[in-house]
Amino acid sequence: MFWEEESAADTPETASALDLSFGIQSRMLPVDHLHALSRALEELLPELKEAGIGVHEIHLAGSQNGWERPDPALGQHLIPSRRSRMQLRVPRELSDEVRQRLEGATLDLDGFELTLKQAREKPLFSHPTLYARHLLILEGEKEDENRFLQRIAQELEEREIRIKKALCGKTTEIATPDGPLYTRSLMLADLTPGQSLRLQEQGLGEHRHLGCCLFLPMKGIQSQDED
Repeated sequence: MFWEEESAADTPETASALDLSFGIQSRMLPVDHLHALSRALEELLPELKEAGIGVHEIHLAGSQNGWERPDPALGQHLIPSRRSRMQLRVPRELSDEVRQRLEGATLDLDGFELTLKQAREKPLFSHPTLYARHLLILEGEKEDENRFLQRIAQELEEREIRIKKALCGKTTEIATPDGPLYTRSLMLADLTPGQSLRLQEQGLGEHRHLGCCLFLPMKGIQSQDED
């Protein structure tokens, strides 16, 4: 018989970060809103980047088969529902202060108003399958998916996380004043509890304030958006 217990390094403890999920009120929002949202939040949270606070994209889960994200090239916008949320991944010790500063605030997202209502804490939990909507693409990786995966595998290996299963998704752009950031989505599967929690806490790559490098449990993506 062979019996291998989970190592101490892979046993998750209480996460050092959590998600703050704010109710929102807005008639409509830009589809590509991450830079405007980050800039507006930074006016109330000047330490946004320095503290490593992650800004989740406001993503409206499809309510029926065939639903597609609006196309800004066609002049379309996001129409938030009552269940839509704005979420930040914050260090646990900053949670109370961030809530106090943001609850009730109205943000200006390039002319679109977004009012933040009461927030609730969503603790991170380990899940074997994680999903990132945006991981930054480096030069030469936009046309070569394997090159992107090889770099990601190397960066994870340096954290003692060996990829067992990975699946790339579509390439997207995040508009910034300095030009677009190109990103890919990525799913990782068969993670240990400790690896899963560390990836959610630490992310992978840069631009957390623009929605990049943030991992979500695959099972909870829709509830992450609207619960």
